[in-house]
Amino acid sequence: MLTLIHLDAALIAADKPAGLLAVPGRGPANADCLSARLQAEHADALIVHRLDMATSGLILFGRGAAMQRALSIAFAERRIDKRYIAIVDGLLADDAGEIALPLSANWPNRPRQVVDAQRGKPALTRWQVLERDATRCRTRLALQPVTGRSHQLRVHLQAIGHPMIGDELYAPPDIAAAAPRLLLHASRLRLTHPADGTPLELQSPVPF
Repeated sequence: MLTLIHLDAALIAADKPAGLLAVPGRGPANADCLSARLQAEHADALIVHRLDMATSGLILFGRGAAMQRALSIAFAERRIDKRYIAIVDGLLADDAGEIALPLSANWPNRPRQVVDAQRGKPALTRWQVLERDATRCRTRLALQPVTGRSHQLRVHLQAIGHPMIGDELYAPPDIAAAAPRLLLHASRLRLTHPADGTPLELQSPVPF
């Protein structure tokens, strides 16, 4: 089952469910993925960026190599504004802020990432409180990853003491088990359309 948020001659925006790979994994058991499902219906759809398997939300595909390249360059040059929604453990004291912590691969424990002041690549996340749930001691956040490091949002929030609910990689066991999925969703993309230059805003409803 595919949910398409946008479809035109230049690009496709699909809504990836949590638990589905964005691209094929290793071995035939991991062949099912969003890109394969989309290409079965639109053979020219080429993936531009990825989401973690556990994360849901918007993924862009360029229709053909030229559109894929144009969108990939826009991502690399930070001309695409990304917004995620997450629910994290604990109550953040401030209403907004930034997390600037360098990240690198945790090689003995792949695919985990770690904060690494010596070898890590710069990573910046902006966050804003949307709602505080004092009863459950949780906070709903809007997140803007300025950089695009692997697992950036998950590691950054864990590093400041607010791991995401349902995060089996980075949260303590009780917090990881507190939801049936990772509570992280790619909810909005703002970009310039690569074919006609018009502003384009894509939104996906948050499923939690």
